[in-house]
Amino acid sequence: MRQRKLTGRRPAGFTLVELLVVMVIASLALGLVATSLSRSISAAEARSAARKVTAGLRYTRAQAILKKQETVFRVDTEQRSYQVPGREAVVLPEGVDVLLTTARSELTSETAGGIRFFPDGGSTGGHVDLVVNGREHRVDVAWLTGRATLAPPEPVP
Repeated sequence: MRQRKLTGRRPAGFTLVELLVVMVIASLALGLVATSLSRSISAAEARSAARKVTAGLRYTRAQAILKKQETVFRVDTEQRSYQVPGREAVVLPEGVDVLLTTARSELTSETAGGIRFFPDGGSTGGHVDLVVNGREHRVDVAWLTGRATLAPPEPVP
């Protein structure tokens, strides 16, 4: 019978320590991905909310023209909500802050006000800003035409 020499080579495979190191690295990577994903979900919610605010402003303007009477789009910055005439108030998603810039005559309190639309399509003008995760989504309302436009998001300084 022939004898084999032992050469000191390890058998193929991984040690328990090597497996644990890989598991720790994988869990850290998944944690970073989850954090990044949750931020992008908030950004998606902010974009969606900004589009809905834009649609609400356009609807309010259309109602003023169709009914031939003044209508007001209301914003409450403390409650983080807005209201379209004839509908219930909409509360913005958690983490989305709202800011309103409008004519002084349209402020109803320190934290609430509105943008008024006239039967000819014009408005008092202003803008509604939605801020989330350092990004600002601005909906501008032209005072002369009453046209509501959503500007691309900008980083908050």
